Amino acid sequence: MSSLAYAARDSVTMFRRNIKRAVRYPSVVMTIIMMPVLFLLLFTYAFGGALGAGIQGPQLEGDYIDYIAPGIILMTVATGSIGAALGVCMDKTEGIVNRFRTMPMSHASFLTGHVLSNLVQTALGTAVVTAVALAIGFRPDATAVEWLAATGLLAFLAFALTWISAAMGLVAKTVESASNLPMPITLLPFLGSAIVPTDTMPSWMRVFADHQPFTPTNETVRGLLMGTEIGNSGWISLVWCTGLALLGYVWAKSAFKRGVAN
Repeated sequence: MSSLAYAARDSVTMFRRNIKRAVRYPSVVMTIIMMPVLFLLLFTYAFGGALGAGIQGPQLEGDYIDYIAPGIILMTVATGSIGAALGVCMDKTEGIVNRFRTMPMSHASFLTGHVLSNLVQTALGTAVVTAVALAIGFRPDATAVEWLAATGLLAFLAFALTWISAAMGLVAKTVESASNLPMPITLLPFLGSAIVPTDTMPSWMRVFADHQPFTPTNETVRGLLMGTEIGNSGWISLVWCTGLALLGYVWAKSAFKRGVAN
């Protein structure tokens, strides 16, 4: 059996282990689901009337939920990435990583298993939040191909953010700090176009909002699902996702090797 086949086999084993742990301790998955659902309900029913009235033109032709739902779905992907940091740091602080290092297994499978299992949890959370949005009035007019494209982009973003989160879990000293390090990632959608268009923001804030990864990604997902203008946001979002994925992978790999050396 080739080294690649061994790595794939060990990665599947680690993936199954992490999925079983998530089933036994579902608190992280529940957080991934409940927080975005609460934000969706809050902004739709408590603030939706005022915010929706302030958004005019082609950006909002229907109800406010048609504007905010793609942003909350994107926030679900960002929130889901926290699970990787927690899982990796728990294994590190409990000492099981040291045991894995002494076993005849691919070292890469440890991180790969965490990333894959976290992607499954994030996908579950995203599906639930999307279902809730549809149940309370979200009415996308996307074709099957547009749904597929939007899903693919969200999966790519989740992949990139999960690698960054895994790296944060490796460098964190405690599980508590591992849960806090990725928090800025979950706040970035709010500082983009998830809640309101960036052209309603002060000029200094708009510069940041227009040049961070979540705004072009959000505009692309919203455009695919609701038929609004995408422009060059699609290509920009793919560049951001590629760069973040490479950054997270290199950072996580380097942090894990340093741990092995120590």
